[in-house]
Amino acid sequence: MSPTSSIQSKIISRAQLPALRRRFLKLHKKIVFTNGTFDILHRGHVSYLEKARAAGDLLVVGVNSDSSVRSYKGPGRPVNPEKDRLFVLAALQCVDYVVLFSDSTPFNLIMKMKPDVLAKGADWKLKDIVGAPEVMSWGGKVKRIQFVKGRSSTKVINKLAELASKL
Repeated sequence: MSPTSSIQSKIISRAQLPALRRRFLKLHKKIVFTNGTFDILHRGHVSYLEKARAAGDLLVVGVNSDSSVRSYKGPGRPVNPEKDRLFVLAALQCVDYVVLFSDSTPFNLIMKMKPDVLAKGADWKLKDIVGAPEVMSWGGKVKRIQFVKGRSSTKVINKLAELASKL
């Protein structure tokens, strides 16, 4: 199997989530779910994803579609198209599966996946984390993860714009 095909096999559809859940439940594996844009991958993203993965046996990442990202980040985003963002995330060792979603929130993915752990950035209050009550209702946990200070896609974009203005 070529490296590209092994990466492609980690990109799954929403319809595959229930079967994936059943398979890993039989193996007594703890599933962690998180989501985000992951537009310009940087150290903060990788650190966050590694910490999320450490909370269980496998990590499933919901990735916002291009249209979903534009709806809340504006017309200039994402910088990288959804297929590229899926591929780059799937290439990370700490990520087991990635799944695209177009909804405004990952709620439907969470309900299909029924993760044991829902991971979200510590900047989110527990009461504001989509799916948190549902995950806790089936005995799951919500893990709020600290970000790496000063690291964000927006900061990278702003730095590039600053550098470009000096050319």
